[in-house]
Amino acid sequence: MAPTLNLVGIVTRDLPVSLAFYRRLGLDLPEPDGPDDHVETTLPGGLRVAWDTVDVVRSFTPGWTEPSGSARIGLAFLCADAAEVDATHDALVAAGHHSAHAPWDAFWGQRYATVLDPDGNPVDLFAWLPGSQP
Repeated sequence: MAPTLNLVGIVTRDLPVSLAFYRRLGLDLPEPDGPDDHVETTLPGGLRVAWDTVDVVRSFTPGWTEPSGSARIGLAFLCADAAEVDATHDALVAAGHHSAHAPWDAFWGQRYATVLDPDGNPVDLFAWLPGSQP
């Protein structure tokens, strides 16, 4: 049997702030038990997404340092349609998150936008434009 992708891990500086961002995107996330706890959820289909603080990661990898550059990970959320891309982008920006790319009709047939999560990770929002879905 080949290995199966089962978990995407996100390292965050501020767990409650990061969880609040992803809750705005519709993820059902439990409250952490404390400031340095591990939090995870299982998505429909079985893929798990987990959050750990920098301190938790350093507890089992003492030499860990935050990556530099513009992206640690990239996540993309499928929206129902172009209007939902625009509304979700605008709601996240209104909540104080940085827009890395305002909504636009991409040449590959999607309405697309990018907002940065509280740790600077790009989170794409997209919907297939009419007639473009594979």
